[in-house]
Amino acid sequence: MVAGSDEGRYIRMQQGLLDATVATVPTDYLGRKMGFPVIVRSEDLFTYPFSGLTTHIRRIKEKPEEVKRVIRAGIKANRYMRENRDGTIPILMSTYRIDREVATAAYDSFIKGFNNDGSMPEDGFRRLLDDTKRLMKIDREVAFSQVSDLSILREAQRELGIK
Repeated sequence: MVAGSDEGRYIRMQQGLLDATVATVPTDYLGRKMGFPVIVRSEDLFTYPFSGLTTHIRRIKEKPEEVKRVIRAGIKANRYMRENRDGTIPILMSTYRIDREVATAAYDSFIKGFNNDGSMPEDGFRRLLDDTKRLMKIDREVAFSQVSDLSILREAQRELGIK
């Protein structure tokens, strides 16, 4: 059950009113502190993008170098986070105004979702596309090429020495 605040759902679980709930990072940590184990993580079951870079096609055409700089910066940030746990945790603390314990738990929960090359697995992209089609009530097939342009990503990857 997902209704209500995270803390409220955990309290209802303590009272025996709920058997389980969906929890996001870092609220899953609150549940663990209250004695509720994480049964499964979505990333262990399937891939699905939880963040990404979107822009208007006009910007890609008019300012491809700017888009590429943003992509390179994102790849470098992902690499930094994956390679520098001790440097990332204080950034999480400051950005989200959380204490070290919660920031550490959050880092340990989400870091698997950040890769070193800026790419997205095709099955995750397909899931996102299918979900978007369903929400927008589109029943025709939509090709990846209609909704994505990976050419600038590929350029940025080459410039960073990623094969």
